[in-house]
Amino acid sequence: MRDERSPLVRRHAALRCAVGDYGPLGFNATWAYLSATACPAPDLRRDSPALLRALGTLEESRAAHLAEMETFAARRQGEKAAGRRTPRASDMAALRFPRWPSSSPPSRLGLIAAVANRHSAFQRIPYPDETLSPDIEVRQLAHLHARLEDCAASYLRALGRLDRRAAAELTDTVHGIHSLTRPGYSPLNMYLLQWLRFANLLTYAIEESLTIEH
Repeated sequence: MRDERSPLVRRHAALRCAVGDYGPLGFNATWAYLSATACPAPDLRRDSPALLRALGTLEESRAAHLAEMETFAARRQGEKAAGRRTPRASDMAALRFPRWPSSSPPSRLGLIAAVANRHSAFQRIPYPDETLSPDIEVRQLAHLHARLEDCAASYLRALGRLDRRAAAELTDTVHGIHSLTRPGYSPLNMYLLQWLRFANLLTYAIEESLTIEH
């Protein structure tokens, strides 16, 4: 990746492999974040300095992630010795949900790009057939889908600057989607879990925007 004697196409592929190994926002959202923050002109496939900037951003985040994991492991060792076998809910959330580990606040531009990328994918997800779950009213699905779409569109229109009312609206929407998921295998889950993955990224981006603003 760093070898400037190597063809750009090969270095570009190497960076994509690196994102495949470490993509804290998910592969596509992480790639969108790196592309935006590296400021490629016209894109990463043709800009060697931008490739190196993107790699540096990814490496910095991974170093922060590894440091967090070391701290987490040390704390859990002490907690287990004290008889606490179950990790804190906040610790598990940090491991499960999208987040950009870093020694400094994540880039607002990068998060906007990540949300925009996944918003486009969300809009392409086929809408679930109401017959997949007869016990759920079609109106519920349509309402939650529309609310999530509105939250994302508002975030993007505001360029990542939303108030706490909008954040609360998204939280309520996420809870509504969660309430429709079913344990184990459910045909409807294949749609709702995709909605939730996007909603979790959007939630993180909005929470970070509120933190940065204040």
